[in-house]
Amino acid sequence: MTTRTVWILLLAALLALGGCQDSGTSSDNAAQTPAETAADIESDDAASADDSMGDEAQPPPRNFARLGEQRGLLSRTDAATPGYVFFNPLLSDTTYLVDLDGQVVHTWTSRFGTAGGIYLKDNGNLMRAGADAAAPVFGGGGQGGWFEELTWDGDVVWEFHFASEQYRPHHDFALKPNGNILVIAWEAKTVEEAIATGRNAEEIPKAGIWPDWIVELQPKGDNDAEIVWQWHLWDHVVQQVDESLDNYGVVAKHPELLDINAAHLAEPVTQEELDQQRAADFAVSNATVDNRGADLFHTNAINYNAELELIAISLPGLHEIFVIDNSTSTAEAATGTGGRWGKGGDILYRWGNPANYGRGNDADRKLGYQHDVSWVSDESGENVSLLLFNNNVPGTDPGQSAVDEIKLPLTEAGFELSDDAAYGPAEPAWRYMTEDPMAFFSPFISGAQRLNNGNTLVTEGASGRFFEVDRNGNIVWNYMAPYSGDLRNPDGTTPQPVGPFIYATFRSTHVSADHPGLAGRELTPLDPQPPAHEPQGN
Repeated sequence: MTTRTVWILLLAALLALGGCQDSGTSSDNAAQTPAETAADIESDDAASADDSMGDEAQPPPRNFARLGEQRGLLSRTDAATPGYVFFNPLLSDTTYLVDLDGQVVHTWTSRFGTAGGIYLKDNGNLMRAGADAAAPVFGGGGQGGWFEELTWDGDVVWEFHFASEQYRPHHDFALKPNGNILVIAWEAKTVEEAIATGRNAEEIPKAGIWPDWIVELQPKGDNDAEIVWQWHLWDHVVQQVDESLDNYGVVAKHPELLDINAAHLAEPVTQEELDQQRAADFAVSNATVDNRGADLFHTNAINYNAELELIAISLPGLHEIFVIDNSTSTAEAATGTGGRWGKGGDILYRWGNPANYGRGNDADRKLGYQHDVSWVSDESGENVSLLLFNNNVPGTDPGQSAVDEIKLPLTEAGFELSDDAAYGPAEPAWRYMTEDPMAFFSPFISGAQRLNNGNTLVTEGASGRFFEVDRNGNIVWNYMAPYSGDLRNPDGTTPQPVGPFIYATFRSTHVSADHPGLAGRELTPLDPQPPAHEPQGN
């Protein structure tokens, strides 16, 4: 396969998925330029690639994977936050814990590739979402099916399978203080069901659509769990296409509901094109011509605020983040009343793309295929924000990434919203983005974590690069993971569709030096260190 073919396939795969080191800039109340879709950005890159690749020896327009660059510890300053960082490359069954010198001090090994979310509990156990190679029907990035808890020594103390022809977990989960987990899952809806809820028939794949379902699981014993709460996006939709349907309404009058026609279907592919993508590790086992685009919303992150009893989720297919109430009963979650915030399971807050609810246009869009939304608050606890990784900032050319902090318009009564206006704020309260588009960019996966001292750990997921910045955008720690893996499903496909992104990592996580899970642990560098992964051909 030629270099040109590989990169054209790559760009096609990014569309299917949704989507020199220096210090960057950070800003308060950062301004943004007019919006541009992630698809437009990637199409522009494709055009550049097409123009520049007449000679097969020429490199791609941008080395998103950072292949050929130095790996391991790149820099460390005295301002780096004491602690450790753990991560699991998408092609690996191993979770690595490294110190600030970039030395591996501990590993956990699973029998599954990762689906995305991984968390360290206070007792030192690792909670992990695993990819199920045998799960039917659903095929897309972030596919899961297994959940497991491993002790510090790697023994499995809980393992639960959760997948069927009707549902499948994917990407992330959230660990609640009571030990329950909040899971993102696809649920299958037929073409007929989609039409019956007002979805435009021309925008429905032959296999139907997969709206998201949030399930709260309470682990039981060593291999079981009970569903104790659930929320269906399907229960909170509106449409203004068919007046004969019960959910008909003016979209702009119902920001608490999702316009079922807001997300558009991905461009179709032929079987030959799909086979080429699969051969190049850009498509998963269950991907078919008929289910392309079924994952309309592609919810890729979930985070829980215990004090407020609120859930934040990221829906990159909509270029939006939502906040919903977890204090409701399951019955209330299917309605628009009840719970601490009084609105049942309706959308309490949304941000990033007000055109989705008829209160803006494309020029008002702030997010581009974002990942990893999380709650943060200031020292007073009064100002609550959401932090996220904005993969393709609207209006940037070539596409650029940013880490954005969104200060929420939250009062004791709920989220403020004026009649006919979009949810605020107008701009992020803080942003990290580099002036040089080559210095920092990831078109998919990735994350951001606010640390206790106000610094931020950034995951440039496509390349497996993790770095810490202060509030002024100065890089105080910089590391490029040298680890990958060679996991394959029985049919030869990779657990996740990473293509040439062999170091790709869903998210890295900083663990403070005083974390309870690390107390009394042996944290000296392993000797010998795990072998670094060398790309084939290097």
